Amino acid sequence: MFHSIIMKLCSMKARVSSQHPYERQPFHSALIIQLVYFVSLSCTGFMALKVAKPKHGLLNGPNNLDLLFISASASTVSSMGTIEMEDFSDSQLWVLTILMLFGGEVFTSMLGLQIMKAKNKRKEVIPETRAPISNEPECPISELNSVGDILPIDEELMKSNAIRSLSTIVLSYLATVITMGSVLVLLYIRLVPSAKDVLKRKHIKLATFSVFMTISSFTNCGFLPTNENMIPFKEDSFLQLLVVIIVLAGNTLFPSCLILLIWVLNKLTKGTVYSYMLHNPGSIGYQHLFTREDSIYLFYTVFVFIVVQIAAFCSLEWNSEALQKLNPFQKLIGALFQSVNTRHAGESIIDMSTVAPAVLVLYIVMMYLPPYTRFLPSKEVDNDTKGKGRSSFTRDAIISKLSILAVFVIIICITERKAMVEDPLNFNVLNIVFEVISAYGNVGFSIGYSCKRLLNPDSSCKDAWYGFVGRWSRQGKLTLMLVMFFGRLKTSIPEGGKFWKLL
Repeated sequence: MFHSIIMKLCSMKARVSSQHPYERQPFHSALIIQLVYFVSLSCTGFMALKVAKPKHGLLNGPNNLDLLFISASASTVSSMGTIEMEDFSDSQLWVLTILMLFGGEVFTSMLGLQIMKAKNKRKEVIPETRAPISNEPECPISELNSVGDILPIDEELMKSNAIRSLSTIVLSYLATVITMGSVLVLLYIRLVPSAKDVLKRKHIKLATFSVFMTISSFTNCGFLPTNENMIPFKEDSFLQLLVVIIVLAGNTLFPSCLILLIWVLNKLTKGTVYSYMLHNPGSIGYQHLFTREDSIYLFYTVFVFIVVQIAAFCSLEWNSEALQKLNPFQKLIGALFQSVNTRHAGESIIDMSTVAPAVLVLYIVMMYLPPYTRFLPSKEVDNDTKGKGRSSFTRDAIISKLSILAVFVIIICITERKAMVEDPLNFNVLNIVFEVISAYGNVGFSIGYSCKRLLNPDSSCKDAWYGFVGRWSRQGKLTLMLVMFFGRLKTSIPEGGKFWKLL
């Protein structure tokens, strides 16, 4: 029996040594899988929106390109709009709700855990091959004791159990936040007449709005069934606070919440599997499971970013026309709401076109930063860099993500060059850059389009409650659609440009 175990370990080692998936193919397989998933989800959503019953009384429905764009926007949780949200029927809103849920980071990461579980099951059912005792193993016993060659059987079993438990934890976390959030939003709307009246005027069902809003906030998409997003609810501070909690729980503070939940479970149950998760988060391979130290650094970084944005917003927008009717408490909560939504939900209580340019530039920076941006001590950074090994030639030779975004901006400036000449106040470089970075960050903020800014007034021009991209050409919309996919897949695309030296 001991001989057969050695043979099995040697064969496993040979397979691992021959494959080296993380050294030779560091990102290609994950990138392709995610790309196929999001493109398929977008196309399926487009078909569902076409089949779903349109809103009653709508004469001219959205064209196919706009439906495909909105489906891709929901699937990549970008919330870039080319259609007014109130043009969608109740059934179409539910289609968008499902797309946002399936495209959200927590849900897709849960699918990744299921794939990891399946791989571990295949390892467990490898048949044990018997061989004559006289045969020698293909690798010496001493090789099995070398550090890092192969995990001990007990540790492999513990890792497998940890993945199964983590999958259950993430699923429970997802279901609990969405269920509780939907119930609390529904209760608030029922108890507050002003909020309830908004939905009645717009003929939006309360249950649909509650579930849609919760899932959109948790996945950090930013779509809402109302054309004006959260502007009708800018005086509802407690609703905004509820949304802030849901937004943070679903994105920037998800790793911190996850490690806190595992810590609580470990204290309550004293289970070895939870202790293993806390002390060996990297060995599990779940990108959202941080060490306790990293989770603390992440929390502090998110807090500092929010405080900086609140300070800038309050100093420049406190007496603005958009906040004129609000009391100091409502203004402060509104500033908090805006600051949290820059990373990366995109819900807003004000018209972004009225925000001071300095604040817009700050928002551009915040939208560009990845959700898990955090300050790390130099030792942590050095250790992390050493663990990654030598980068591939292709990865180092390609240009950086920021350079790719610059290329996208140039392409859009070319496709919209006619509008930039005829309508420079709407089609200016800052507005285009803001839209591109918002799409890349999957945020959904938009400067919008205003007929009042036309140099030559046009009586046929009609203001609409959708994003600036809604006024772009077909080529511009398709280009921004590529930016949304690029932004959604950015975690699977390594940063390049190491061969480029700027002296």
